[in-house]
This record gives sequence, structure tokens and C-alpha cells, in this order.
Amino acid sequence: MNKLNPGKPAVILDRDGTLIVDLIYLNDPDAIEYLPGVFEALRLLRDHGYVFAVATNQSGVPRGLVDVRNLDEIHRRIQAKFAGEGVDILSFHSAPYMTDNDHIHRKPNPGMLEEAAAWYNLDLSRSWMVGDRMTDVEAGHRAGARSVLLGTSEDVAGSSFDPPEIHAMNLLFAAREMIARDIIKP
Repeated sequence: MNKLNPGKPAVILDRDGTLIVDLIYLNDPDAIEYLPGVFEALRLLRDHGYVFAVATNQSGVPRGLVDVRNLDEIHRRIQAKFAGEGVDILSFHSAPYMTDNDHIHRKPNPGMLEEAAAWYNLDLSRSWMVGDRMTDVEAGHRAGARSVLLGTSEDVAGSSFDPPEIHAMNLLFAAREMIARDIIKP
């Protein structure tokens, strides 16, 4: 990235509890359930110049609870559903590692975000990481992005990680806050 070819701003999203209901080790592509307001939120962000990728920890794979073929089909269906709603998700990045594995791609490490940035010339300094866990927030910070925490399932004050720039109840409220604070224009 350079001044003649600046990277694009992105919103990198966690999957479970951010875009879809967290069913804990989702393995059935027919069980996908979208959270309220997610399509409107991403259309709003799209209209303000953002592109999208998904970064998801998937410890269900090494546990034998999630089949890789089903994981791929789940991602294909989510991508197709968002495309039908006018939103292009560039790619899905998953970390199929156990929770105690410190692999560079497993959040809170920034590997999936950095991979997306490399693939699509994303400017992480103008981007956001959005998720429902403090590990999502930390992955964003480690990648040089700003972070959003959704919901109330995580204790921000009790976390060893730095707090998010935005803490919102849902993705639509977060999208409005991100746009209000942002440095890019449509």
C-alpha cells in the first residue's frame, strides 16, 4: 500500500453472535439464523465505502463437531444470502484450531485480518473488527484496526485486553456509530 494506491477500508466481522445466531459448533447449513438488522447494517456500511470479510475461530473442527465440508457450505450460503441482500462479502477466513492453540490465525491473534488485508489491499488502520468477544476486539487492535464489541456476554472491565472503541448492543447500532466516527466518505 502506498499513497498512489491506498488500501480500502474494511469491516472484518466475526461470524457467530455477530452475523448469525451463535448455535455453538454450527454444523448444519440448514440451521443458519441471521441476527436482526445485519443486512441493513452492512448495506449502510457498504454505502459508506467499506468492503467486508469474515474472520471466525472454529474450534469445532478439531473437536470433530464441525465437518469442514459443512463449514464451507455454511460460508457459501451466508455469502450468497448477503449477496442477495446487496452486500458482497469478499471472503471467509477461519481458524480451525483448539482454544488453547496460539496459532497466528486464531483470534485474539491478527492472522486472519492480516490475510484478508493482503488478499484485498485493505488498509487496516482505516478498518474495523466487529465481534461479540474480547478476543475479536484484541485481534482488531493487534492488526492495527479499531474494534467493536457487540452485546453483553463479555466483561470489558474485567478483560486483560484493551477495551473496544465502540460497545454496542447490535450490529446496526454499531454501524451507525462507526460511520459517525469515521474518516472516510462515500
